[in-house]
Amino acid sequence: MKPYRVIIATALSALAGATVLVPAVLSAPAQAAPPTPGPIVKLWSWNWNSVAKECTDVLGPAGFGAVQVSPPNDSMSKGGTVWWDVYQPARYTLTSKFGNEAAFKNMINACHAAGVKVHADAVINHMTGQGSTSYGGYTFGKYDYPGLYSAADFHSPTCVINGSDYTNDAGRVQNCELVGLADLNTGSNYVRDQIAGYLNKLTSLGVDGFRIDAAKHINPADLAAIKSRLTGSPYIHQEVIQGNGEAISPSQYTGVGDVHEFVYGRKLKEQFGGGQIKNLQSFGQSWGLSVPSDKAVVFVDNHDTERNGSTMNYKNGDAYRLANVFMLAWPYGAARVYSGFAWGNSEAGPPSGGGGFVTDTNCGNGQWTCFHRQMTGMARFNRVVNGTPVANWYDNGNNVIAFSRGTKGWVAINNEGASVTRTFTTGLPAGTYANAAGSGSVTVSSGGTASVTVPARGAVAIHTGAMGPGPTPTPTVTPTVNPGQVATTFNANATTTWGQNVFVVGDVPALGAWNPANAVALSSASYPVWKGTVNLPAGTTISYKYIKKNSDGSVIWESDPNRSFTTPSGGTATRNDSWR
Repeated sequence: MKPYRVIIATALSALAGATVLVPAVLSAPAQAAPPTPGPIVKLWSWNWNSVAKECTDVLGPAGFGAVQVSPPNDSMSKGGTVWWDVYQPARYTLTSKFGNEAAFKNMINACHAAGVKVHADAVINHMTGQGSTSYGGYTFGKYDYPGLYSAADFHSPTCVINGSDYTNDAGRVQNCELVGLADLNTGSNYVRDQIAGYLNKLTSLGVDGFRIDAAKHINPADLAAIKSRLTGSPYIHQEVIQGNGEAISPSQYTGVGDVHEFVYGRKLKEQFGGGQIKNLQSFGQSWGLSVPSDKAVVFVDNHDTERNGSTMNYKNGDAYRLANVFMLAWPYGAARVYSGFAWGNSEAGPPSGGGGFVTDTNCGNGQWTCFHRQMTGMARFNRVVNGTPVANWYDNGNNVIAFSRGTKGWVAINNEGASVTRTFTTGLPAGTYANAAGSGSVTVSSGGTASVTVPARGAVAIHTGAMGPGPTPTPTVTPTVNPGQVATTFNANATTTWGQNVFVVGDVPALGAWNPANAVALSSASYPVWKGTVNLPAGTTISYKYIKKNSDGSVIWESDPNRSFTTPSGGTATRNDSWR
């Protein structure tokens, strides 16, 4: 049988002449706010065990606010040969190729313990496009899902959405079949109850929000009615793809929840992929973005657009990375970083093992992009600068830009083939800061300026504090070295949870004389390596340890024995350690 793509609408041509047939504004129950501060990361097609580990080891410590995971329900098949099978639900039991209900719950618990919220991809517009199919003891057909739906629960008479419908007939877009998928009658109270029951099951397990797949193909009044049946206040963000002159507008869904802004990634592709990023000084709704900043979820790419060419993707290398740096630094919408699997065939599914179950993510074998790990520093930047305005704009008239976010952060982006060195106005307090967008450091003068070399196809970003509500280490300042002292840099590789910070304490006054209250704060700007430089007496044996301070003031000491080294008679010293 010819495969059915679920989100094919992004590839349809946009035509002119629209007639809007759905309400422009809709009231709906209140929802939770997006995970601010801190961006969303979409770990697409990762299995539950791998997401749990990533929350603990990377996402929580980096300051990501939420992780969006793939649809958790049973789907068309577990063959693992295509990516889109999980967008064809067979029933609402939590037995997917990413793991079972127990693994799903364990993942949520692990992410919450790391301070990361969980958003589930929810496919509620349709079921499968398949004929009679049986696996796992469950037999179903296109309009027959025993114990859940029968033919009476789908729109009838059946019809299939045609390309011209997108500009001429909103009713057909919302009530006919998307590429042959059985279209649920979401106007039915029974169907609404079944969908809400499934979503409430997920929230009972701890899910904090939902990405509503194919929301454009559901009347917003139906979505509002489903939302009114939900327990709690989950955060809702909806996939509503904008096309020119279409009969359905993303703005018609903002009464239900936030909306994905597809124009955002297209415009970044235009500028970073061959345009001039100097133009981004005015980047915002005037660029044709259809959703205001406070209702938008923005992204450089997602699992559809990376395949259909409407945006950049990980294969665009430096330009793609720089576009993500810009997104996390620029104040528009709730930013979402995308991380999926490497692909040559755009139809191919994720790496899978026996029975079609997705294998554990391995960021070192080339099968997974793990791109979000390149953005951990910028995730913290995004948290720190939240709510601050753009200031101190600079551009070179072409493809080098720089700007500050209030007095909390500053970024420079070079999308040219040669490095650029100049003195920038950062607006930040004096100090030496690690580069959150790469390697190296930046020293800001008392006047807020800094001489910075921005690498070719590279970026430099600095910010004033560590993420989280706990003790906030000051920027890493290199002290003046006096005679008889050695400037000693401590580099501690230590993972933390949200709100924790790392300090070094030891047996000399410069290290707090073993008093945690006087310990030296280390900077998280190069996380998971925490850094700081301290003047220590020359030619002296020093004992020290690293500690973690929680937001409630409690202290966690690393395990015994004490660390020890002898400083040289002069110059500098460096300690490279890992938490134990």
